[in-house]
Amino acid sequence: MATASPRPEVILYSRPGCHLCAVAKQMLYALGRTIPFDLREVNIESDPELEKRFLLEIPVVEVAGEVVSTAPIDLDRVRQAVNEARMRAVRGGAPPLGGS
Repeated sequence: MATASPRPEVILYSRPGCHLCAVAKQMLYALGRTIPFDLREVNIESDPELEKRFLLEIPVVEVAGEVVSTAPIDLDRVRQAVNEARMRAVRGGAPPLGGS
């Protein structure tokens, strides 16, 4: 049986030339120095559906499959989501204590 990685995937949806996206990427790199996660950047221009969905919201940050922040990026919310995803992985996917 495979276990979830304690390093959740964080996806930054962005596009070339987006200044706010560049700032968000630097913020995520800084956060990643204190909380381990796997960062993947996705260019929304590579997929018409992503471009349609996120064009007016980028940068968009998704943690473990859930969009947790759009421009401007709420780094505290991202940090909380990463920590929650890491704890779920350690507990084998169980919901947060006290959560539903």
